[in-house]
Amino acid sequence: METARALSALGHETRLAIFRILVQAGTSGVAAGEIARSLDLPPNALSFHLKDLAHAGLINCRQEGRYLIYSANFQSMNEVVSYLMANCCGGVSCAEPTATVAKNRRSRR
Repeated sequence: METARALSALGHETRLAIFRILVQAGTSGVAAGEIARSLDLPPNALSFHLKDLAHAGLINCRQEGRYLIYSANFQSMNEVVSYLMANCCGGVSCAEPTATVAKNRRSRR
């Protein structure tokens, strides 16, 4: 359920763009105003998208003085990627050609 919520949150173009900014910023994070300026978003729209990403567990927020600083939740992101690798790729590297993945899945049955 958590993975579905995270993928749903990232399935929106604006939320994916916000998450990309936060991942690239690393653990230091980015102030909400800077995110809004980068994506040319009004504050109410940004708040809506940040709330959805936070609800999905993909981002963290901390207050520094009068600023809200957002950062990617890398542990949560890694859990989503791990889930996809284990459950969607059948434990096989997703970089393998499709025919090889299908063959490996059949041989495990």
